Parts: sequence; C-alpha cells; structure tokens
Amino acid sequence: MSSGETEPNRSDSAEPAQAMSVDRSPQTPTDPHDPGAAHGGHGRFLALLVGSIGVVYGDIGTSPLYALREALTAAGASHHGVERADVIGILSLILWALTIIVSVKYVVILLRADNDGEGGTLSLMALAQRALGRPSRVVFLLAITGAALFFGDAMITPAISVLSAVEGLKLITPALEPYVIPITVVIILALFLAQSHGTAAVARLFGPITIVWFIAMALGGLAHIADDPGVFAAINPLHAARFLIDNGHLGLVALGAVFLAVTGAEALYADLGHFGRSPIRWAWAAIVFPSLALNYMGQAALVLAKPTALENPFFLLYPEWLLAPMVALATLATIIASQAVITGAYSLTRQAIQLRLLPRMEVRHTSAEHSGQIYMPQVNTLVLIGVLFLVALFQSSSKLATAYGIAVTGTMIVTACLAFIVVWRAWGWPRWAAALLIAPFLAIDLIFFGANALKLLEGGFVPLMIAALVMIVMWTWTRGAQLVFDKTRREEAPIADLARQLAARPPQRVKGTAVFLTADPEIAPPALMHSLKHYKVLHEKNVLLTVKVENTPRVNEARRARLEALDDNFSRVFLTFGYMEEPNVPKALALCRKQGWKFDIMSTSFFLSRRVIRAARDGRAMPLWQDKLFISLAQNASDTSAYFHIPTNRVVEIGAQVSI
Repeated sequence: MSSGETEPNRSDSAEPAQAMSVDRSPQTPTDPHDPGAAHGGHGRFLALLVGSIGVVYGDIGTSPLYALREALTAAGASHHGVERADVIGILSLILWALTIIVSVKYVVILLRADNDGEGGTLSLMALAQRALGRPSRVVFLLAITGAALFFGDAMITPAISVLSAVEGLKLITPALEPYVIPITVVIILALFLAQSHGTAAVARLFGPITIVWFIAMALGGLAHIADDPGVFAAINPLHAARFLIDNGHLGLVALGAVFLAVTGAEALYADLGHFGRSPIRWAWAAIVFPSLALNYMGQAALVLAKPTALENPFFLLYPEWLLAPMVALATLATIIASQAVITGAYSLTRQAIQLRLLPRMEVRHTSAEHSGQIYMPQVNTLVLIGVLFLVALFQSSSKLATAYGIAVTGTMIVTACLAFIVVWRAWGWPRWAAALLIAPFLAIDLIFFGANALKLLEGGFVPLMIAALVMIVMWTWTRGAQLVFDKTRREEAPIADLARQLAARPPQRVKGTAVFLTADPEIAPPALMHSLKHYKVLHEKNVLLTVKVENTPRVNEARRARLEALDDNFSRVFLTFGYMEEPNVPKALALCRKQGWKFDIMSTSFFLSRRVIRAARDGRAMPLWQDKLFISLAQNASDTSAYFHIPTNRVVEIGAQVSI
C-alpha cells in the first residue's frame, strides 16, 4: 500500500515478498516465533499463559452459559421431556466438537501455520498467497469472506454473552426480569465508551478473573456429576453418531446449537502473535478444556436428575446463596469475552487497511508499551450500533443463539480452505496428503454450517447480511482504487522523461528538500507535475517516496528504508512496512542517514496529491451506486499526513479531479 492521495494506490513496483518456510518441527523452547518460548523465562511464560486465558479463551469460556441449554431445547427437550439418550448424545457431540475442532484442528495443526509468528484469516491469506507465488483471486475472495464474517461475529458475541449473563438475574428474583434488557444495554454502552481510554490497565485483570471463572465452572460441574455418573458414557463418540442418526432433521437442528460450544475457537489462531503457541496450548490442555468438559458434564447430569433445570442448567449448578456472585462473575467473564472480540475487530480492520482492503481510518494508540493496544473510533461506533441493534431485535440470548453459529462456521470453512493451500504449497506436502489432513475438518465445518443454515430465517440471515455489507465495502474499495490507479497512470509521465526534460531546461531552484509521496516510483507524481506547472520551481533536493506494505506482519529494520539516486535532481526512497506495523514515515526516513541522506524534518516539505473523485456521466466501470459508495469512502478516509505521522506543518496538498 502506498499513497499520498485520499485513496490507496497499488504499488506495482513492490519488491517480491521473501520466501518463508513454515516450521513443521515440534515446538521448541527456542522457537523465535513463539513469545512464550522458554528463553523469556518461566515468569514470562506464566504471564503469557494467564494472559492467553483472559484474551484467547474469553469467548469460548462463556459458551456453557447457553450452549447445552440451546442444544437440548433444539432437540425438543422443552416440549417432549428430557430423554436420556438425547442428553448423552448431545453431551457427546459437544465433547467431541471441542476435541476435534478446537484441540486437533486449531491447537495442534493451525497454530503451526504462522505468518512470521502471526495468525488469523488475513495472515493465513498472506501465507497462502506467498506459497502460491502469485496473487490469487480465489484466495483473496476467501480471505475477505472470512474477515467479513468475523465482523458479524464481533457484533453478536457481546450481545449474546452479556445478555446470557444478565439473564441469570431472573433466577435470583423474577422481579428483575423487566430490567434484563436495560441492564444489558448499560453494560454494553459502558464497555464501548471505555474503549477510548485504553484497556491496558484492565487487561491485566482479564487473565486472573477468567481463571477464577474457569475454576468456578469446573467446580460447579464437578459437584453435580455425581447426580448421574452415567454422563461419562458421552466420552464414547457412538452416542453422538446414534443421536444424529435417530433424530434426522431434528438432530441437525440440535447440531447447529451444539456448535455454540466451540464459538471463539478462531481466537486461538488470531491471537497467536500476542501469546505464542506454547502458552495457548498449555492453557487449553491444563485449564480450559478440562473446565469446559466438567461443566458440560455437570449440566447434563443435573438435567437428567432434575429435568426442570433445563430452564437454565448453568446457573442452577450453584446453590441459591451463590447465584448473585456467579451472575456477577459471569457478567465480568462476558465483558472480557466481548473485549477480546472488540480488540480483534480493531486489529483485523488495521490489517485490512494495510492490505488495501479498506480505506484509511483513524487509529489511536492507547498504550505507550504495547503497540497492539489501539482504539479505532469509527470501528467502535459501527460495532456498538450493530450490538445494540441485535439486543433490541432479539431481546434474549436464546433467540440470538439462532443467529450466532452461521458466522463462525463460515469463518472456519474459509480457514480450512486456506489451510489446505498452506499445507500443500508452504509446508511442501503432497496434494493428496494435504487433502487427507484437511478434508475431515472441512467436512465437519460444512456439516455444522448446514446445520446452522437451517436457522437462516430465524435469525441466521443477520450475520450473513453484516458480512455481505462488509464484503461489498471491501470489494468496492479495492475495485475503485484500482480504477483510479489505472486512469491516473494513463495520464502521468514517466519520471525518467521528466528528469531529462528538466536537465535540458532547468527551472528555478529553491532551497530545501521536497518529498513527493507516490504509489508508482516510475511515474512523476501529480503533485510534482502540478507544482512545476503552477509554481515553475524545483527544490534543491527532490525525493520520490514510495511506502510499501508486504504480506508479512513485520519487516526487519535493515530492510525498512532503501535510497536510490536517479540524477542530480531526483532520488527515490522506498519504505517497507509489515501489515501489522504502524507506517511512521518520518521515523523511517531517519534511517536514510546511514545511506548518505542527511534527513532534517524541519527543512523538508511533503507534497501530497489529493484526488477528488467524481462519478463519470457515461462509460462507468462500476454501477452508479458503487461509484457513490467508493466516493463516500474516499471522502471519509482519514487524513494521509496523520496516517503516515507526517507533521501537518510540513505538508503541502495539491488537488486534482478524477472521474470514474
């Protein structure tokens, strides 16, 4: 991504990304891609493990609040009575879903597919593109589909999590039922309004609070397994298979609700760069998985012993005197789960901007120590509006559950498809072996997607609509930016021709250095051409600056800046950033001093080309509505100088109109 305009332009001259091999060896303490590696010491590893429990497992850790209840209700238990075979079968489905999807697919396999230590859908896309050795439209479409579905998940998670926790108040006293929605709205508003102040201080408490939550879940479940020890039979997967075979269509409906138990599994992979493989794996194996399994088994045993507990089997695991503290703890846990998703929305949006999928947006850093602690006002507002809309529309966690699974299953299908490419091309496996590895997981994801699709008209269409809107925005932005780039390139002159003309007929020179931001270093930037046309002067030193973003999370400082002299009038500077990095231009330009350029920000002027986009009256490449959408996105993109951290008092903007 490189631009000095209101819309990002593609840099065709970008250097090819360095080949990257994915480590297929067992995790070692000296793995450089693992922040939890032992070389950081046991204290650092323990801190990362605790932190990962709070951030990575916050979402999946709140699923017991509603997953088993919704699955049993979907199977008809609330209408036809609790059948032992149904309870054992659904419990078996939940336990094996956690084992196959989370433990094997994500913890064992996908955590190895890191892109320089980073995970997530867009990181997997970058890894797949590099493995193929060429841009792939299929991979691109898969990635934006997965990213778009995540935004649907980011809106549903806070709504269903907070609602399910606050609904526990009804068990304390039915008189509080009318206040469930207002209290939920207040909590959500407070959560989103607090984002601008940063979460670094609160985040330190996330891990310990979530550990207490998991311990409380494990103890609650353990206390009731004795109600019916026969629940241990659910460990046999035949009970899961028998339930699906015996129940037909109703079994598929219940399967869609069973998937609620694994929502949040994508966070395992997305947060890889923050915590590393080892802490995430140990946290899952030692604390999270055992706690979830014990709690689900305890809920199942309670329902078998006391069928009326189906009303809310999670909270009824605890004695009456513990209800209020558990509701409070559950509310804290759901806030933490929501915070993790909100932070993920910020990170994903920033990655999408760096990869030219979205227009530039304001990014505020809320922590001096952690660059990942960011706040994006526009994203925060849009997600908040979406969450409040969902709460108002569905009114209860049970109704919201019908809309939840389809977004997550869609994301998991995308992840499986991209993982096949990575295993085949990046890891060097034979195609048949890669297919043999990934196909079972893809088949399971497709089955879960089909089961959730049965709830399409009951609310499942909502996350799909959100994802469709995000995809339309991404596609419109990338298509519009390409059209602008192609059109302006036809109207621009090669810098080599301009340099020869200026050498033959030198203009008047003025002191100082002029830096012209350009997407294509082979073409004279519009700002330079307009400056020569109107002012008829040239600075003593003139630099064509191209900012590039590679498909790697970070770039070594040795490769950050490259200086190249063209002639006595012009030089070219290439600044390279990873898509997870902040493009600070002045700081990066200071590195050019080692290459002979005595850069002084106070004697340098930055010239930016501000293009005003207009919809053409005829010969449009996009429909009129898409033209207008692109123009609106371009007009509302954040300021170029702010995005690149260029001091505003050193910036000169020169405008031009472009019709598309």
